[in-house]
Amino acid sequence: MQYGPDPNAVYPNEAIKSVCFIKNVVTHPNIIIGDYTYYDDKNGAEMFEQHVTHHYDFIGDKLIIGKFCAIAKGIEFVMNGANHRMNSVTTYPFNIMGGGWQKAMPALSDLPLKGDTVIGNDVWIGQNVTVMPGVHIGDGAIIAANSVVSKDIPAYHIAGGNPCRVLKKRFDDDLIKYLLAIRWWDWNVKKIFEHLEVLCSGDLSKIREIK
Repeated sequence: MQYGPDPNAVYPNEAIKSVCFIKNVVTHPNIIIGDYTYYDDKNGAEMFEQHVTHHYDFIGDKLIIGKFCAIAKGIEFVMNGANHRMNSVTTYPFNIMGGGWQKAMPALSDLPLKGDTVIGNDVWIGQNVTVMPGVHIGDGAIIAANSVVSKDIPAYHIAGGNPCRVLKKRFDDDLIKYLLAIRWWDWNVKKIFEHLEVLCSGDLSKIREIK
């Protein structure tokens, strides 16, 4: 019996070519994507990797995205390579221009590096969102369209704006704690299939009945 789409398919539904399971199209070793996370873009969802910018091997930062995330078109993950040295007279990146200017190569310690960018599980990111370097977005969070996310967003919170700020919690603290404990996204596919109606129900009490 089939318990859902093939997590290793590029297009989970061949009738909807705008939706792509992105772990199956990325090639950069420092972009790590969980199962069933998709990017939706009719202009080429399989080109997701082009939306991860300034991602240079010599810096070594990672973009880590969990399972079951929904990412709308126009996303941009700005990685640490976008940062310029700021502790010197000029911020101009002479070293990348060639012609002998490589001698001004900054040490990594001279750059304002923010670390890995980490997106949790079951995160929904709206259209045209920009995520800045080193941001952590918690499990179950929702990011409104056209936001610029420069600070961490807690799990199961809704955030939006430029700069992005927390607008409200999705659920009360007790339910958030419970959801973070059960980690439904780590259930096997059979269990998820059997409880889809509960996971998608507006009756939030039902989730506690699952054993």
